[in-house]
Amino acid sequence: MSSQVSSTTNSDKPSPSEVDVVVVGAGFAGLYLLHKLRAQGMRTRVFEDASDVGGTWYWNRYPGARCDVESMQYSYSFSEELQQEWQWSERFSGQPEILRYAEHVAERFDLRRDIQFDTTVTAAHFDEERRCWNVETNRGDRVSAQFVIMATGCLSSTRVPDFKGLEKYTGKTYHTGSWPHEGVDFTGQRVGVIGTGSSAIQAIPVMAEQAAHLTVFQRTPNYSIPSRNSAMTPEYEQQWKSDYEAFRDEARKSKNGVLTNPNDVSAMAVSEAERQRVYEARWEEGGTYFMASFNDLATNQASNDTASAFVRDKIRSIVRDVDVAELLAAKDYPIGTKRICVDTSYFETFNRDNVTLVDVRDAPIEEITETGVITGGRSFEFDAIVFATGFDAMTGTLLKIDIQGRGGRTLGEKWEAGPRTYLGLMSEGFPNMFMITGPGSPSVLSNMMVSIQQHVDWVVDGMTYLRSGNLDTIEPVREAEDAWVEHVNEVAHQTLYPQANSWYMGANIPGKPRLFMPYIGGVGTYREECDEIAANGYRGFRLEEARSRKIEAAE
Repeated sequence: MSSQVSSTTNSDKPSPSEVDVVVVGAGFAGLYLLHKLRAQGMRTRVFEDASDVGGTWYWNRYPGARCDVESMQYSYSFSEELQQEWQWSERFSGQPEILRYAEHVAERFDLRRDIQFDTTVTAAHFDEERRCWNVETNRGDRVSAQFVIMATGCLSSTRVPDFKGLEKYTGKTYHTGSWPHEGVDFTGQRVGVIGTGSSAIQAIPVMAEQAAHLTVFQRTPNYSIPSRNSAMTPEYEQQWKSDYEAFRDEARKSKNGVLTNPNDVSAMAVSEAERQRVYEARWEEGGTYFMASFNDLATNQASNDTASAFVRDKIRSIVRDVDVAELLAAKDYPIGTKRICVDTSYFETFNRDNVTLVDVRDAPIEEITETGVITGGRSFEFDAIVFATGFDAMTGTLLKIDIQGRGGRTLGEKWEAGPRTYLGLMSEGFPNMFMITGPGSPSVLSNMMVSIQQHVDWVVDGMTYLRSGNLDTIEPVREAEDAWVEHVNEVAHQTLYPQANSWYMGANIPGKPRLFMPYIGGVGTYREECDEIAANGYRGFRLEEARSRKIEAAE
């Protein structure tokens, strides 16, 4: 299947001037939306900035890019035939294989014919009189649709800090979230990596094998667990496929959409010896399952301290240089309150002679020069600089679009003090505009495939409900939205998560309001709430009939 042929053909198609639904984004959310909307007979047009499908897995091609959810769980469950026929090669699949999976889905369900690639949605304005959205793109498309669905992803707006002198640098620069498709060969080069988040932790070991010398600039160390990745065995694959639906159903009801074999015991309820035994077993098993070692690591500081100390001791046992080990050992926030990382030989990489760690916490990078970086009064020269500096998470991509709701109010104005949504699905004042895994939903705290499918199913069911009842619009009422925002933050502050200056809080973006954005109450709990709201006539939403008579849903 040649993605280049498909994308070139489709990106040249003129879009129709009027459709039922415009979907923004052709990642895993956009693909499933298109498939589902087609089944309901809705005329749908998808706009995608990239040249083909895949979303985050199209852009994030950095060395070592890999999913931290097991392949057998990070996949669609809507088609039994699809989940039985597709074969994963590894326990934790790498970016190339996940992208091939997305391409396979697009081809298998003939989705590309309704996707316009190489197209950026620049504006979406709600027409109150006609009760429709007018959508514009950078290619001159002007499309009218009853519904707009933002499937733009939570981590899709890359961020490079405003370093002084960056424009003067004469070497090559890269961002892990927008990697050259042809790849990069660092053989023999002096390379600087700025950042030590998830993408850096995956990329650094691979780049260190190529580079003549790799210098890593770290502001905040991260906790990371070895992935213990391995080839997929026929036995393990068959274990899942023999009863896939039961496994999927259990995941949908779980805390984070991933089956992790949780240990329903407090870390403080067992002896020190038993704690160490459990942590050792989870460390050897690998992956994010480590955070399921005990049931209160996210809520009990004393319990969390034991897990944090265990991982710090592991780092000290791996990294031979005592001073480097201490720099790599996170100490000022609880484990798991920043997204827990999963790695392959990350800490071991700092034992290499060609790798240097530079701490910039107390001596921030002063400037980028023509030849490299100055920090702490020291100059470093590089042939290439890699920015592993993350994303403007959850809101960045949405706020880049000129979205105007009722009365011409922009989404940026509405969210000036932080994102405000009802269920992470809609925002008051923006009728018929849905967000998939938006702020206020489990999203990035969950297996995204589980959350995406739950959102898409709920949204499409809601649209079908409107049409069957001769209703034009759906929109949250202010009181329901306010109550949900309050609930999201109340639940978050019952945990240790707000203690970390994380991108969950918007802390990586200067000037961004500090507000815990995802819903931490759990995938299963959230699903029940959404289903109960729909079953009660979409409680908390204002529905409007085609004949202009307003219907206030029951409060």
